[in-house]
Amino acid sequence: MTKRLARNSELGYLFDYNKKPVLTVEEGESFIVETEDNLSGLIKSEKDPLVENLKHLTKYDPPKFNPVHGPIYIKGAGKGDLLEVSIEKIIPAEIGFSAIDPEAGPLCDNKKWPELGEAYIKVLKNIPGPSGTTRDGKVIYNEYISWDLEPMIGTIGVATEYEIHGTLNGQTPCCGNWDCKDIKEGSKLYLNCFHDGALLFLGDVHASQGDTEWTCSANEVKAEVSLSCKVIKNKKIPYARIEREESIIQLFADKPLEDAVHRAITNLMSWMVEEYGVRAKDAYIMISCSPEFKVKVYQMVKSPNLPYVVGAEIPKKYLKN
Repeated sequence: MTKRLARNSELGYLFDYNKKPVLTVEEGESFIVETEDNLSGLIKSEKDPLVENLKHLTKYDPPKFNPVHGPIYIKGAGKGDLLEVSIEKIIPAEIGFSAIDPEAGPLCDNKKWPELGEAYIKVLKNIPGPSGTTRDGKVIYNEYISWDLEPMIGTIGVATEYEIHGTLNGQTPCCGNWDCKDIKEGSKLYLNCFHDGALLFLGDVHASQGDTEWTCSANEVKAEVSLSCKVIKNKKIPYARIEREESIIQLFADKPLEDAVHRAITNLMSWMVEEYGVRAKDAYIMISCSPEFKVKVYQMVKSPNLPYVVGAEIPKKYLKN
């Protein structure tokens, strides 16, 4: 029977290495995590008082957003290793929501559209697709507008070496609130390990999200996530990386945006040169010339404490030596 971490098990808001593991799995073993939404299940309908509900979370500094399950202990992982996290399946709930917080967001004090400074909850219907589940399918906005479901994990990572980071503002090379659309089904996420068992945490699934998550709120949902992990011994990378079937993606988080882009691209070049044997000159030129090279801005919300998250992506066909 597949091991499962239930939604009603203890939630946390820290990537805390002091916390006792809530689940132990073998290397390569599939397991399931039932995640809670980013507001800890406090929103039930469009009629719920958003500001009053948020007070339960914003009374803390930083606010208790993005609850995660964990740590999950991966047997065989240790300090100095690299953890490969395979995202096997993400099934979001059939009901999600997005919220306008009157005290957050880039236009909360905008005079042109004052209604954007008012609390608002939009319930989103996630309709199953060909798989018979919400792994695929559509998001129904209203009777005229819909779009594809693209579920992803917003907050994920392993415990850092000695500092304890939060799940809202914490962004490190191995964990964070990245809101990265490519941490999705079929992706492999690579993370440096600093403790025995790696100590993996995850939560904050989005059923869909636009680039930048500009309003601070995507299609927020509960979800069921299936994963497995492998250990690459004695290897370290500069920042979290993603491998897709047809491409590789180097993440980085920083401010200003141009610094995040610069670091993501230079670290991608290092990946291409050191692991695939691409000549530095070739990598340098292909990045500027190929229309298939992309820089994605995953998260760029208005927050003084949250760096911008980008990914530099290149197809694997450019990695041939």
